Amino acid sequence: MSTTGKIWLKHYPDEIPHSLDYQNSSLHDFLQRSARKYPDQTAIEFLGKRLSYSELHQQAVQFAQRLQLLGIEKGDRVAIMLANCPQAVISYYGIIMTGAVAVQINPLYVERELEHQLIDSGAKLLVCLDLVFPRVQKVRAKTSLQQVIVTSIKDYLPFPKNLLYPIVQKEKVTVEYNEQTIAFSAFLKQGDGAFKPVPLDPETDLALLQYTGGTTGLAKGVMLTHRNLVVNTMQAGHWIYKTTPGQERMLAVLPFFHVYGMTVCMNLAIMNGFTLIILPKFEPDQVLKAIEKHKVSLFPGAPTMYIALIHQPEIETYDLSSVLACLSGAAPLPLEVQQTFERLTGGKLVEGYGLTETAPVLTANPIWGKRKSGSIGIPWPDTEMIVRTADGEEAEQGDVGEIAVRGPQVMKGYWKMAEETEKVLRDDGWLLTGDMGYMDEDGFFYIVDRKKDMIIAGGFNIFPREIEEVLYEHEAVQEVAIIGVPDQYRGETVKAFIVPKEGREVTAEDLDHFCRTRLAAYKVPHLYEFRTELPKTMVGKVLRRVLAEEEKRKEQDDEHVSS
Repeated sequence: MSTTGKIWLKHYPDEIPHSLDYQNSSLHDFLQRSARKYPDQTAIEFLGKRLSYSELHQQAVQFAQRLQLLGIEKGDRVAIMLANCPQAVISYYGIIMTGAVAVQINPLYVERELEHQLIDSGAKLLVCLDLVFPRVQKVRAKTSLQQVIVTSIKDYLPFPKNLLYPIVQKEKVTVEYNEQTIAFSAFLKQGDGAFKPVPLDPETDLALLQYTGGTTGLAKGVMLTHRNLVVNTMQAGHWIYKTTPGQERMLAVLPFFHVYGMTVCMNLAIMNGFTLIILPKFEPDQVLKAIEKHKVSLFPGAPTMYIALIHQPEIETYDLSSVLACLSGAAPLPLEVQQTFERLTGGKLVEGYGLTETAPVLTANPIWGKRKSGSIGIPWPDTEMIVRTADGEEAEQGDVGEIAVRGPQVMKGYWKMAEETEKVLRDDGWLLTGDMGYMDEDGFFYIVDRKKDMIIAGGFNIFPREIEEVLYEHEAVQEVAIIGVPDQYRGETVKAFIVPKEGREVTAEDLDHFCRTRLAAYKVPHLYEFRTELPKTMVGKVLRRVLAEEEKRKEQDDEHVSS
């Protein structure tokens, strides 16, 4: 696709170039440059503990040096199983400095999920929280782990919080340290000799093995190079062009072990010398307090976070006027949520789109320019996007098809899964996303739904996202998820899972009437289930797969009872 074919470029603000110069940078060059440029600037603020850029860089180098002394070499995989904390940043940058490949693992994973990622990646070493150590111990013998480095949240808490933490900690964990199980704080102090820089080719050398969220099945290891991650971080930096390097304050509550939080929070902040205001988990009242106290200007998040915040009873009492921009991803952003959040903060909140396979961001609505509600925006610099028909041709404008993308942020492939890679990654660089969507006359893209989530009822194709968007407009609905369930007559029928707003009552009859005035009859849900919450990933994406599995189990139980 030529530049002239990218009709979305006419909607780029003058400040955003159509193409960027990525130079020959490795990802950890960002930290080295910021430490040199902003040595005394606070890099991390964590529950009262502060680390300057020079301190953060020094500790990352120490970590890298210790890894080398343990025998970690270029290409080795080193796993991180941490909540958001300074140790997560230190270990991540320390690992990639050695030329090793970071493997991010969700600390909420149960033994089966943990075992799969450790065995599949072949990780030699794991950095984990003491709280998850018992889970690690249960699977350790089945893996290739040689050492486990254990840390605690209290390790980077200021006095007296570090002394009080063991008292308030709900779970008590005892770790026996030895040559194979090492304390993080001791690990950093045991270095002897200088760090040996490792030559890297950013274009081909991996920085990260990021496993897909598993929302559609078994998690696959996505191979992301230094170039993939450098590119996407720089694209993000240019998209938020009204920021000032060395001055912004980034709220980091999106988990770093998710590629979205890693790129748009951690890497972007480190690249620009911003201060990372780190929270280990999302709690609405703590987020509001952090924004007010630290004058947060940037707050990347997911729709569920913004939904939770705007429904906090005390939100009007907080000063949120420091918020400049928020990029929402991982799920559709309801218009009401966007408008309410912008009214409360005075900042901008726009929707973007991406995949683990693209490091992750591909598109976003311009923050300070033309934007369209319901749209995922326009492709970022150097990113191509088309809509493909079922036979692989480029679809007509406005027609629904599978979205395909090409750009320097597209993955190298799936780890040890050549056949799976061939299914989605073409020889000419085009990646098939599995998302169905269309492009309008201005080059703005819209996601209709996941190809795999499409419901076929009575021969009609139904996309859950369209129905969810309608139900989000109902004044009593806080959250919604749509799935297809078996139906003897139609093959499948539509079921809606509803989380009502606090203090509001709504019935299936109310919602049925509401939908029938806004949707074709075949799209209207036949079944409703009301819940207090929906199953989600750590970044707030609703797990339709889990809901579908629950329905399948119910059906099997019913069959068992009837037989």
